[in-house]
Amino acid sequence: MPQITLEPGGHIFTCDADETILSAALRSGFLIPYGCKNGACGSCKGRIISGTVEHGPHQATTLPALEREQGKCLFCVAKPQGDVIVEARDVRKAGDVVMKTLPCRIEHLDRVVDDVVIMRIKLPANERLQYSAGQYLEFLLKDGKRRSFSMANAPHDDALLELHIRHLPGGMFTDRVFGVAEPMLKVRDILRFEGAHGSFFLREESEKPIVMVASGTGFAPIKAIIEHMIHSEIKRKVTLYWGGRRPKDLYLDHLVRAWVQKFPEQFSYVPVISDALPEDAWQGQTGFVHRAVIADFPDLSTHQVYACGAPIVVDSARADFVSKCGLPDDEFFADSFVVAAANQS
Repeated sequence: MPQITLEPGGHIFTCDADETILSAALRSGFLIPYGCKNGACGSCKGRIISGTVEHGPHQATTLPALEREQGKCLFCVAKPQGDVIVEARDVRKAGDVVMKTLPCRIEHLDRVVDDVVIMRIKLPANERLQYSAGQYLEFLLKDGKRRSFSMANAPHDDALLELHIRHLPGGMFTDRVFGVAEPMLKVRDILRFEGAHGSFFLREESEKPIVMVASGTGFAPIKAIIEHMIHSEIKRKVTLYWGGRRPKDLYLDHLVRAWVQKFPEQFSYVPVISDALPEDAWQGQTGFVHRAVIADFPDLSTHQVYACGAPIVVDSARADFVSKCGLPDDEFFADSFVVAAANQS
């Protein structure tokens, strides 16, 4: 059975023959950055110090050939070929958080705009999900497939778990949520999920000011983190950039403006619209959301960035913030909304 040494810290654990390094790390109580778990988002990318691994299916753009030659590795799809020493950019003990598989009941389905539903689910009376603001859960579907959604409420307010679901036409799960496929999901239906997943959460040991970047329903985990900060009286300055194609895509714009009005010294908000129509009468920022950040923050060397949303937004933000704005690579935290990787590199 291969032995994995995880740096920094010299943590040692074993990895089953058919197990990925990420799965073995999580099983052994070590939390390293990860997101999609299928080779698409790149959140778990680290470095092989010694030894070799075999990569499973992943998107070629997530781990280009040059990076593989440099020893880079995607832990979520990498299986060790013998003992290996690897380096992750952030290693934490998972502590007492236990992964759970739980039933839940749909309590509310609120269509806030034509293509976004806010779903609220209730756990059994004797159960509680331990999670950090920003993490996600995975619905377990009858055919064995999974669908992931970030929890949009902070853990202190968990009587109901809140999920922001955008309609993906033809999507097996979202078509049911939006009533265009059978069996249609409705209030009081029972679902099963597993959680909590992900390493997209606030690094509370830092005192750096924060830039948050959301596209579309990528606002959901951002909302949870901000609500956690308010509840915990974390006073770090936050500038939120929320991007959408049209103003309606900023479906909780009024909530963000309420935060700014209540805490004007801590929170700033820049909505950015890329494809406004004349009838929108949009007077605010236009273009790509991450470019609005670059215009306002040409120097990000003393900041942390938390980004969530479409892969192109997250990937562009990471590349440009690091190369153009001096953001340290290990101060960029992301949750990329991706589908399963199908391309073998």
